[in-house]
Amino acid sequence: MIKVSDTAKKKIVDLMTEDGFDAATDYVRVGVKSGGCSGLSYDLKFDKTKNEEDKIFIDNDITIAVEKKSFLYLAGTILEFSGGINGKGFVFNNPNATRTCGCGESFSL
Repeated sequence: MIKVSDTAKKKIVDLMTEDGFDAATDYVRVGVKSGGCSGLSYDLKFDKTKNEEDKIFIDNDITIAVEKKSFLYLAGTILEFSGGINGKGFVFNNPNATRTCGCGESFSL
């Protein structure tokens, strides 16, 4: 399961609305791809369709779609949003990551 913090939920709803998506019916697609200084990086985008290989989670009224191959890397992750003076944007607090880069956008297992 992937959890969504209250601050991330608010930002997701705002961004989805700005981009023409509806947080009540559309998906936040979260995945992992090769790249970044630690080997793997996170991918987050909005989507209107569910793929056959997706795992679907609903947390904090946000529906998250994760491809099965990315799920093993993301199980237990909490999606947060940091908007402070050094705001990083969306932050993935991933208990599976053994190492992360300084910017927090890539990780390794």
